[in-house]
Amino acid sequence: MPVSPSTFEFVAPDDIPVRVVRSTKRRKTISSQWRDDTLIIQVPAALDEKTERSFIEEMLKKYRQNRQRRTDGHTDNALERRAHELDRHYFGGLAAPSSVRWVTNQNKRWGSASYQQRSIRLSSKLQHMPSWVRDYVLVHELAHLASPSTGHGPEFQKLLNKFERRAEADLYLDAFHAGYSSHARELGQSTDELDGFGDDAE
Repeated sequence: MPVSPSTFEFVAPDDIPVRVVRSTKRRKTISSQWRDDTLIIQVPAALDEKTERSFIEEMLKKYRQNRQRRTDGHTDNALERRAHELDRHYFGGLAAPSSVRWVTNQNKRWGSASYQQRSIRLSSKLQHMPSWVRDYVLVHELAHLASPSTGHGPEFQKLLNKFERRAEADLYLDAFHAGYSSHARELGQSTDELDGFGDDAE
């Protein structure tokens, strides 16, 4: 009787590279993780072919759903919806942005807001950060629209302090910038990118 290989690979119809690892240490559990640009699925080696196939399809389904959720959160429409949700929650709809979108050419600040156009622009680099950090940057820009004449003064700070994880988000962004600057210096590149929010209200 031929012995099944402990590992095999294939590419799903939607171009997802998959590596299946049959583990003799596993009895009932399965797991998956994205590593080295491949979906690694670990299954018990004792599974019959039909059960193994169903488990693999289930892991692929979960991966596709998670990928779709991540992608959906990175669209301009999703960002604008989130901005309005945060505006209602923190400012009672006072900021009322008319346009909120991601931009790839905003390299020296996390976000910017234009009071005249009532628009908000966020750096696409934020897409890879935790959702609460993105929310914080959105709230920062919304606060500029809600209180355009105060700059970064006491009234603005009072509005921004409504965000419960402000201190944590500031630390996260500072740490990211410090790591980014250190890496840029090692490569001999400019370190003046992503240095904060800047003077956002225009």
